[in-house]
Amino acid sequence: MDEISARSLALHERLHGKIEVVSRAGVQTSDDLSVLYTPGVAQPCREIEADYQKSWELTRRGNLVAVITDGTAVLGLGDIGPAAGMPVMEGKCVLFKEFGGVDAIPLCIDTHDVDEAVRTIYLISKSFGGINLEDIAAPRCFEIEQRLRELCDIPVFHDDQHGTAVVTAAGLLNAVRLTGKRMGQLKIVICGAGAAGLAIGELLIRMGFGNVIACDRQGAIYRGRPGLNDAKQGFSLISNVDDERGTMADVLAGADVFVGVSRPGLLTGEMVATMREGIVFAMANPIPEIMPEEALAGGARVVATGRSDYPNQVNNVLVFPGIFKGALASRAPQITGEMEVKAAYAIANHIPPEQLRADYIIPSALDRTVADVVARAVASCV
Repeated sequence: MDEISARSLALHERLHGKIEVVSRAGVQTSDDLSVLYTPGVAQPCREIEADYQKSWELTRRGNLVAVITDGTAVLGLGDIGPAAGMPVMEGKCVLFKEFGGVDAIPLCIDTHDVDEAVRTIYLISKSFGGINLEDIAAPRCFEIEQRLRELCDIPVFHDDQHGTAVVTAAGLLNAVRLTGKRMGQLKIVICGAGAAGLAIGELLIRMGFGNVIACDRQGAIYRGRPGLNDAKQGFSLISNVDDERGTMADVLAGADVFVGVSRPGLLTGEMVATMREGIVFAMANPIPEIMPEEALAGGARVVATGRSDYPNQVNNVLVFPGIFKGALASRAPQITGEMEVKAAYAIANHIPPEQLRADYIIPSALDRTVADVVARAVASCV
């Protein structure tokens, strides 16, 4: 156990959890009790029964998000179960409140069945203003999110997919500006074709970065490759325009950008040297696909990781608090692709052009002004 892990365990043992419910109104007298609860509370109930939209005005749901996992893809730990995923979900709720002023409740559901998960989440959705799906394994996560978006009248957002995609796109926008590379002419190789990798690829294609090639354990994904699941098959139809085949190392030759959302040690300095003044986003945690020192020695121009002890940390906390803050404030029924694009540009543009440098292409994860910038960008789409 390293020093950070030991301190974290001690903190959790001392606090017995990182969140609590705090009342917004005090109860000191019998009159307080009558107004806050029975008999007075019956009147707001009647108002909501007569007009469903008043649930946003007369309850807290307008600023309340459910953070939901089934515990099947928790951090780099894999399928550890819903109870073991609870510390992460509590932490996510802390970040919602600290950075976006959004209240959040962790809910860990004990099922691997897609139908059961969708039904469970849908049935509780009227208690919340938004649903943040978290740490659900692919490919199940794709179907769960899609079906909930069709069923629910509130935003449903799988942060491992779309939050990661938005913050990655934001960093790449600035990396492209800094290096003088041209949008639309980039060759981008993504290592990892799970939830995060495919979402990143789809957003980069939508934003016009260029040709994107995703790689999994079998190598490059291309049209007609045997054994692709539905998500990878769909992605193959919009990517890899030159139908390149082979290993990740094969398709990385001549690439402008490497994006890693996979596992440690998959990228070497020798591979980086085959790129065209490469931009390297090695985001496996806690150990990236390549350490920044080796990537820079291999000729990389810009390097980003998911780690806080190196420059250019790619962290979803720059995205989800602002995304939900803007969606809730504008009563958006869903979070759209347009919102994701505008959020990415808002994060990138938060750094003035004259301040851009190789070790500063993305705002600090601790910059509390980013959430409001993202929230305004999201709200502008409604």
